[in-house]
Amino acid sequence: MAFVDKNVNSNLREPSRRRRLPEAARENILGAAEAMLISDGPQSLKLADVARAAGVSNATVLHHFGSITEVQTALMERMVRQLVDEVLMINEHTADSAQSAAEGVTALFDAFEAKGAARLAAWLELTGEARRLTLVRSAVREVIDARVGQYARVPAEALEDFMLASITMALAAGLFGPTLADLMGKPKGRTREVVLSLLLARLQQAIAAV
Repeated sequence: MAFVDKNVNSNLREPSRRRRLPEAARENILGAAEAMLISDGPQSLKLADVARAAGVSNATVLHHFGSITEVQTALMERMVRQLVDEVLMINEHTADSAQSAAEGVTALFDAFEAKGAARLAAWLELTGEARRLTLVRSAVREVIDARVGQYARVPAEALEDFMLASITMALAAGLFGPTLADLMGKPKGRTREVVLSLLLARLQQAIAAV
């Protein structure tokens, strides 16, 4: 019988599973939790379910976060940061024209509808964590200030009111739009189309009036 040097073979063998770095492991868990929040809502964020979705054990989730509550807190902060980045990108629309304004409003809707932002906002409000939206307020303030400079003829207060209405409607459309459209026998995106058309018509009237 031939002699096999097991030590040589073991040295050549690659480990079947590499250990994830802590940052990568946390990101994997938060990514899974975010997908669950968007798909099934905050009630789905239970320890066992998040661990299963991330492909790790319950103990691994607890090792990196301490509790499912801390997972939820980290997810809130992560999604708020993403939302802030989306809002700030609106300032890339700089041309002084009605078309640019329309693109800016549409981008605002995209930002507040993307990645479950409407569900996130509702979750924060219902759990008494709305203070976490302070970063979003700062980002919106930056966008408003940029718009005030861009449309100097439009009163700043009117722009602020318009932004308030846009955010409110974007959140409502993102949270209830598909359900309400379905109840009324309309296509899934019809709520967004109707609300956007009303907002853009109002914006064009404000610009034309000055």
